[in-house]
Amino acid sequence: MPTVFRHNGIRFFFYSNEGDPREPIHIHALLGVAEAKFWLYPEVSVARSQGFNARDLAKMVDIVEEHRSLIERKWDEHFNS
Repeated sequence: MPTVFRHNGIRFFFYSNEGDPREPIHIHALLGVAEAKFWLYPEVSVARSQGFNARDLAKMVDIVEEHRSLIERKWDEHFNS
């Protein structure tokens, strides 16, 4: 589960073995026992969430949008190398 970045204690990461075939580009966020998954396309959106409230999720959507190029680069390095 490679960590892509951390923001205010939230770890943003990929699962290395998720999906067969692999799902489209996305990122997971973990803080304590709360976890969320975000699609990057066609726009950043919440795929699923457990333990985060709507305000937290809206902030995390903004964070994922801000880090989209980093996420894409790390995704390509991890899955296409």
